[in-house]
Amino acid sequence: MSENFPSTPSDPAGTPSGTGGWVPDVSPEAGSLVPYGSGDRLPAAPAQIVYDLVKAAPRDGRSDTEDVVVTGVAVNPPEPPPSPWALARSGARRPVMPTWLRSWAALRSAARWFAGYCFHTALFHAVRLPFYAAVLFWRAPRGLGRAATGAAGWLTDAETRPARATAIRREETSEYLRLAKLRDARVRVRTIVAIAAGLPTTAAFTIAWMATPPAVHLVILAILVGVLGTLGAPADRPLVGPAVTPTKVGRLTADIVVRALESLGIAEINKARREGGGITFPAPITRDGPGWRADVDLPYGVTVSDILDRRERLASGLRRPIGCVWPEAVHDTHAGRLVLWVGDEDMSKANAAEWPLARRGTADVFAPLPFGSDARGRPVTVLLPENNVLVGSLPGAGKTSAVRVLLLACGLDPTCEVWVYNLKGTGDLDAAEKFAHRCVTGIDDASVEAALVALRDLRAEVVRRATALKNLPKDLCPDGKVTRALANRRSLGLHLLVAFFDECQNLFTHPVYGEEAGTLATDVIKLGRALGVVLVLATQRPDANSLPTGVSSSVSVRFCLRVMGQVENDMILGTSMYKNGIRATTLRPTDKGIGYLVGATDDPLIVRAAYIDTPTAEKIADRARAVRIQAGALAGIAAGEAPPEPAGRTSTILDDVLAVFPASETKVWSETIVARLAELRPDAYTGWGAEQLTVALKPYGISPGQVWGTTPGGKGANRRGIERQQVVSAITDRSRSGGGD
Repeated sequence: MSENFPSTPSDPAGTPSGTGGWVPDVSPEAGSLVPYGSGDRLPAAPAQIVYDLVKAAPRDGRSDTEDVVVTGVAVNPPEPPPSPWALARSGARRPVMPTWLRSWAALRSAARWFAGYCFHTALFHAVRLPFYAAVLFWRAPRGLGRAATGAAGWLTDAETRPARATAIRREETSEYLRLAKLRDARVRVRTIVAIAAGLPTTAAFTIAWMATPPAVHLVILAILVGVLGTLGAPADRPLVGPAVTPTKVGRLTADIVVRALESLGIAEINKARREGGGITFPAPITRDGPGWRADVDLPYGVTVSDILDRRERLASGLRRPIGCVWPEAVHDTHAGRLVLWVGDEDMSKANAAEWPLARRGTADVFAPLPFGSDARGRPVTVLLPENNVLVGSLPGAGKTSAVRVLLLACGLDPTCEVWVYNLKGTGDLDAAEKFAHRCVTGIDDASVEAALVALRDLRAEVVRRATALKNLPKDLCPDGKVTRALANRRSLGLHLLVAFFDECQNLFTHPVYGEEAGTLATDVIKLGRALGVVLVLATQRPDANSLPTGVSSSVSVRFCLRVMGQVENDMILGTSMYKNGIRATTLRPTDKGIGYLVGATDDPLIVRAAYIDTPTAEKIADRARAVRIQAGALAGIAAGEAPPEPAGRTSTILDDVLAVFPASETKVWSETIVARLAELRPDAYTGWGAEQLTVALKPYGISPGQVWGTTPGGKGANRRGIERQQVVSAITDRSRSGGGD
């Protein structure tokens, strides 16, 4: 039963009759509302709100449950009239130019593909011309028979024969006579036409045949054989096959997308389906590059992260390979807006676009450098100034190849100084020796120490550049950072300096140099960003020990190829990336060179880094060297200069230990020696422990043993230490072998 209550209490005591003690929260002033921004004062339409009240006991013969209609204030604001201008202002403008016309690189890539396609098709059919000729010659008799049969049927009006046969079978004499009369008229006219056209044609052909040389006869015969062979071809066996077999991909439809999303087992999606609706499409499904794009609004409570977590199941629901299915979030709308891109071909199997600088051209390191392409084939670039780069993956996933792309791009800018430290020990980056200022390859302690020296020099370079920028006039450096204009003034020494450290975990986990290297790298990353000093770090072991926290948390551009776990994923891409659905753990072993790129664009991208093989890298390095020679910028190891010598920890460790080891002591604890070394040379030995000392002395044959000593509190203890005589003997052996400091 429904009752209409007045908007004001009828009882002076304040309790309206018939409410059972419940008073609607409606003020008498709420009867008329003025919409915001409206010019007229219009009364708001009363809203009918139905409440389901459960009373303690029936009253006045009514049921326990009754519908109470309350006249109140409209909760939802009035719907504003649709304005096409407002819709146009809030809508997203579609690009005017197609993707392949938006950049010279994309245009060259499209033109290169079209030229290659035409060349391949022409060559494919040219090779098969003898086969085509033989097949046509074989089919020509059948074509001649078909031509003769067709001509005879036309002359005799064979197409009306079934109608005449039907009239005979039904014994319809008058109908048959009418059809026969029509047939005779057609045959008479067609015979006249055939004779009138055939005799002059035959005469002209005979005269032309006799008047032309034999070579023309061969051409005429070839044309006749070709025409007759084409007429004699079976319907299911065409003469010419396709030079390129197209990929059969079905059209992506809304039903397919909804079916795939419902197969993920997400409760809110299934609930919305049962209630009718939930999944909507704010834009039509369209072609986007080599694939289909669907914009989807997920049901309430479902986020894109829920979909990314089930990418493999989504691919199964779409009946497509997992390498074709790439769901993405749209962070500038809401958490439930999904962009689903379904490619025609698996990304790992698709032909990779050629690196734009592979054949010609130079680079500008102050502009975005070509790095690769996304799943849709669009070019992806990386900007190095004011950024640092971290690349990580499992071994063999394409990490070093991705680093090589940036390395060669830097080499093609003669103003960019390049340092390379390949702590992997292989020759993957040896092409840089032709243009790099420094280039060290190896996994031994000497190579690791050289990398540490480089970080020390970079730290000093950061300090020098900060002072240089501070002393520059404000009109030359208004923003306090290195620019292209400053880099072109070589006398200032403010060009871009990019240092590459491949397999940097071998440096950061070194027992002697690791701690200092981590501190220096963190300082360079944080301080060198605006000063033109850039670090590019690559590692195949991204964990807390191999990658210092200060390094992993400060790098701004990250590229993560295939990894195995959440910890490794977040160490490279950043905290909570795995939780947000950016998961390189979903990549397969076949996805070489493919990974998630974070920091280069507003949103994380799945990117396939350009692949440059070793011969191509050598050719590009030759071009980089030639460009630098022409600009007078070839220096360092590429110009034949000797690399800087390490400010030897290991070369002077014996002398330093002996200096803090008085002759009055025969044996001393290692921890005591380390403390004395830190007082002797704080810049070199601060942070050392007994383990670092053991590693540093091991090349000289000095091994620690158990040494009895006394603690500062006067308590005796047996700890690991070294003997002074061992140090003296090692120095003597070094002098005899001709080794010096």
